[in-house]
Amino acid sequence: MTRYVIGRIGQALLVLWAAFTLSFILLQAMPGDAVLIKFLNPEFGLSADQVADIRAAYAVDSNIVVQYGNTLVNFLRGDFGYSLQAGVPVSAQLATNLPPTLRLAGLGFLAATLLAVFIAFLSSMAPFAWLRNAIQSLPSLFISVPVFWLAIMLIQIFSFRFRLVSVINPGPWESLVLPVATLAVPIAAPLAQILIRNIDEIRTRPFVAVARAKGASETRLLWRHVARNAILPTLTIAGVLFGELIAGAVVTETVFGLNGIGGLTEKAVGNQDLSVLQAVVVISAAAFVTINLAVDLAYPLLDPRLRNRSGAAA
Repeated sequence: MTRYVIGRIGQALLVLWAAFTLSFILLQAMPGDAVLIKFLNPEFGLSADQVADIRAAYAVDSNIVVQYGNTLVNFLRGDFGYSLQAGVPVSAQLATNLPPTLRLAGLGFLAATLLAVFIAFLSSMAPFAWLRNAIQSLPSLFISVPVFWLAIMLIQIFSFRFRLVSVINPGPWESLVLPVATLAVPIAAPLAQILIRNIDEIRTRPFVAVARAKGASETRLLWRHVARNAILPTLTIAGVLFGELIAGAVVTETVFGLNGIGGLTEKAVGNQDLSVLQAVVVISAAAFVTINLAVDLAYPLLDPRLRNRSGAAA
């Protein structure tokens, strides 16, 4: 078990390092010079020597290997550098913009999980075959809907037409209703598909037939015997979908005008603020890796067969 945990943590650190390195190379390869774009503006009235001093202060003229080493060491210390456009530490911007994104992503993932479980179990408990087929087709419909289009449609229907949710000066929780729904629908689709497939497969297992022969009701079979075994394989896809959830949160925040990582990323891309972009990429990768690491470590705790196997291997 110890070797299993150490191995998974080592893989997570390797993925983080690869994400940092790849993002650094791609960002440095971007055309243009953010320092020159900003400070050569005639409104600043800076001379060529002053611009050169600014470039030296931001170390943009140093060797690429030196920049990589300094940036990596600073990231390990928790120093993400300074925003070129805002003139403040990137960590200060993240402290302001990250909590709204985490709140939106967390609520979106919770809503997606509840929706997926509702669809999966309703498709199993529906009394008519045509109704079960109709419910099972919902995930395919949900997964094909673009996030930005869904957000616009929700605004048009629930805000402008029925006036149920306001998007103009809404309250702190009211402002999350439509964004959470926008995130939950496409994420719930693959979760529901995997869960439905697992339920159908496990219901054919011999132990389910034995429990049914002993007089267990279909509801008890579903919740007591089938659900516990069907949910385990779904954890893997749930961890993978968290990365998509973060990407969807960026798009959703842009559509709804929320002050989160999405708005910060949009401005950083437009201004070529490399320090901010590097920090956003690394933070997103860290969240993705952490969720998947938690899923990997939870498997032996939830499935005794894996725990015994890892212990025997050790």
